[in-house]
Order: sequence, then C-alpha cells, then structure tokens
Amino acid sequence: MTPEVAHGTRVTLSDSTYLKDLIDGAVTTFAVVSGVAGAGLPSSIIIILGIANLIADGFSMAVSNFLGNRAENQAMDKQGRSAVARKSSLRAAWVTMIAFVIVGAIPLLSFVTNWVVPGTIANPFLWSSLLTGIAFFAVGASKSRFVLQHWVLCGFETLAVGGIAAGLAYGIGLILEGLA
Repeated sequence: MTPEVAHGTRVTLSDSTYLKDLIDGAVTTFAVVSGVAGAGLPSSIIIILGIANLIADGFSMAVSNFLGNRAENQAMDKQGRSAVARKSSLRAAWVTMIAFVIVGAIPLLSFVTNWVVPGTIANPFLWSSLLTGIAFFAVGASKSRFVLQHWVLCGFETLAVGGIAAGLAYGIGLILEGLA
C-alpha cells in the first residue's frame, strides 16, 4: 500500500526519487560493516555500528528530505505556483527512512543471524558481501525504469560504486586495525 500525497499522487519505494535512498542505505551500512570487518573487530561491533548507522543516517536523510521538500513547497507558494506539484514533506521523509532502513539492513542480516543463533553462518562477512552485492545490483537494475540505460548496465554500475565504497572502507579498516 502506498501513502496518498496531496492531490492524488502517490509516493512509492519504486519512485525514482527514492532510488538514491535505497542505494545509500546499502552503501553506507555496508561501508561501516566493511570497515569494521577490515579492522578485524568482533561481529558485535559490526552489529552495534551498523544499527547505529541505520538509525542515525536514515533519520538524517529523512529529515533532509523533509526540509528539502518543505522548502520546495514554500518556494512554490511564494511564486504562486499551483499546489498540484506540492509534495507531502512528512510522507516523503517517512518513505526515505523506510527505504534506507530496509535496504540498509541487508548487510547486517548475516551478523544478526549469527548473533541470534551462534555458529549458523561460518563467514558472516562473506554472506553480507554476497547479499549486499545482490541488493546493489537489484536496486541499480531497477533504476533502468527511469533512465535510458540497460538494466544490466545500471545494475553493474551500482554494484561497482557500492563495491568501491566498501573496498575503501575495508582498506581503511585494515590500515587502522592496530588502533583497536
């Protein structure tokens, strides 16, 4: 079910405006996971930092979306433009938060599963990488609905960007491992 917005338009997680939230949720959370894994810290630290990232970054993006939409709406009001184009700032913020948290939780699934049922997954970082890679590709491929690019190319583009971000974080974790 999609929330109604002013004048009958709908906000859905598949709207192109929310693709960035889906991508950012997975990229930033997986970067945190990768950095901590690179530093060789325990899974409990990955879970703590990953969940903290989900909540804080998701909230930050939602508030930014809210304030940005509200400013756009106020600018339209000031210019006397039609209210048809107005966006529901509060609903857009909630969709942003939900999108960010849902996809951003994927990198943590294997670690949380191992915490709930110890020993279930032999290499949680490998599984986190695989699941997140699939999410990167799927979100990227869905972008092809809104752009003039083949879905495979869109999928691999997002996978590459997410992989580079994770690789950078993992490398920094390796370099700074001795600080822990």
